[in-house]
Amino acid sequence: MGETIGRPKIDTARLNLRPTRTGDAPRMAALADDFDVARMTTSIPHPFALADAEGFIARMDKKNPAREVAFAIDAAGEGLIGVLGFHPNATGAVEVGYWLGRPFWGLGYATEAASAAMAWAATAWRRRFVVSGHFADNPASGRVLCKTGFLYTGEVTARWSVARAADAATRMMIWLA
Repeated sequence: MGETIGRPKIDTARLNLRPTRTGDAPRMAALADDFDVARMTTSIPHPFALADAEGFIARMDKKNPAREVAFAIDAAGEGLIGVLGFHPNATGAVEVGYWLGRPFWGLGYATEAASAAMAWAATAWRRRFVVSGHFADNPASGRVLCKTGFLYTGEVTARWSVARAADAATRMMIWLA
């Protein structure tokens, strides 16, 4: 399923989730520099430049993988198609987030990546509780999270979106191993 020490890797039928690396920056910048991608995240700015991608990769390379990890999502024949990460939130809980480049929407990649990542989180990473959320105007992400085993908490909160430069109503969810 993946490595338990160091920077983990996860393989699925169509995807390879692996540590981000410096060479990913141009492709990451090209895919994330799409307002419709960035606006569905809390932290991706728009525009998203090469320097933004390089900065993200450098920050993640310095993180302790026992506490925080980001995966480049590679599809066979395509290379990097998005990113999935587990990050501590303001309360200290582990929160999962992800994005895919627009050409890869609607193909089941997000569900495949998130399902494999949650299985890894439960087994190799030993997490029993993970939170997530999706902007209310992004029901597709809600469907991905539901298919991955997340449940709605009933909480809708305003969360800042850097790309939107505004708060967005966010439907909060929880996953229990």
